[in-house]
Amino acid sequence: MRTVLVTGPGGAGRTTVAAATALAAADSGSRTLLLSAEAIPGFPAATGPTPVADRLDHVRIDSGEHFRAELTELQNRASGVLDLLGAGRLDGEELTELPGSPQLALLHTLRRAAEGDLSGYDTLVVDLPPLTEALALLALPEQLRRYLRRLLPAERQAARALRPVLAQLAGVPMPAQWLYEAAARKDEELAAVQALIEDEATTLRLVAEPGPAAEDALRTARTGLALHGLRADLLVASRVLPRHSSDPWFAALAAQQEKCLDHWHQDLAPVLPVHESAHLGRDPEGVDDLATLEIPAPDERTPGRAGDPWWTEEERDADDGTTTIAWCLPLPGAAKEDLRLVRRGDELLLTVGPFHRIVRIASALRRCAVSGAALADGVLRVRFTPDPALWPRTS
Repeated sequence: MRTVLVTGPGGAGRTTVAAATALAAADSGSRTLLLSAEAIPGFPAATGPTPVADRLDHVRIDSGEHFRAELTELQNRASGVLDLLGAGRLDGEELTELPGSPQLALLHTLRRAAEGDLSGYDTLVVDLPPLTEALALLALPEQLRRYLRRLLPAERQAARALRPVLAQLAGVPMPAQWLYEAAARKDEELAAVQALIEDEATTLRLVAEPGPAAEDALRTARTGLALHGLRADLLVASRVLPRHSSDPWFAALAAQQEKCLDHWHQDLAPVLPVHESAHLGRDPEGVDDLATLEIPAPDERTPGRAGDPWWTEEERDADDGTTTIAWCLPLPGAAKEDLRLVRRGDELLLTVGPFHRIVRIASALRRCAVSGAALADGVLRVRFTPDPALWPRTS
């Protein structure tokens, strides 16, 4: 299944472009499903697959409904603990969704698509939140799985037969088996979503209205995409105004857009195609207006994620012959003052501007000490020097 994730700076019309992308995919003969948490004029609001046009179905993500269902299920699974504590149950009618529930609802729907619950489609188009939030959301499955491994290591389940004894010795109850089972179940669900995001058939489609603010946002986004190993297949310049007008105010806005578009075509087009979508003079309403935007369908030949973006280079000091290994990561647009690196055990904690990622160090480098790092020509090089105490001696 081809997956297209659509995002862009807030107010750029990403939901409209996502809907137009899904329509274009359906028109090209692909059985298509559109997932969106936002209301789309002319589209049904049902939370199950509902036909919109020929070969196009839509699912509206209801985060409130998902939150109530998840919390109710949690109460049912933890009923024994809650009864022991004398806790009162919360009814579904009194539950109000908390911050973060829209992101979890979207991940849940992606999991349904990844595991085949929403099956029978050739193309999946997902309307993501605004750009910075979307990149954080796409990194969330990997982060949550790491938290689960740290908080509830699977190997501790082997000692479950000793928990009654340990509970008597410690004077406190040991974690119940249902907690480990719930963690394992959530890890499987998150692994399915992570696999969908990292699949070679998954691409990111960016949407931005030409202007100075969008240029800054896209420059920052390129760094975030590279940090997480994501690849964009298209930049849709939305709401492009006619280039010639007798109205001075209108002409000034069009000139500003044209200047920005020239930069995008020169700087981005070699690696990221730019498609200009005309302003309709009003908000699109319905399938006919979406078709007027002429958004291209996803190209089956465009590769998605390129795999692990890291690579290694061996370097030798000409003076003393010391060998170091550089672990390299492309970070276009990154600035040295926004970069922070911390090694903790077998992990490397990376912060680049507003983006964060924790990566596991390659196995051959875990027996090395970090001897330095440098950012040059858009590439981060972390230098490792072999630790003699950890490497086997050779005769």
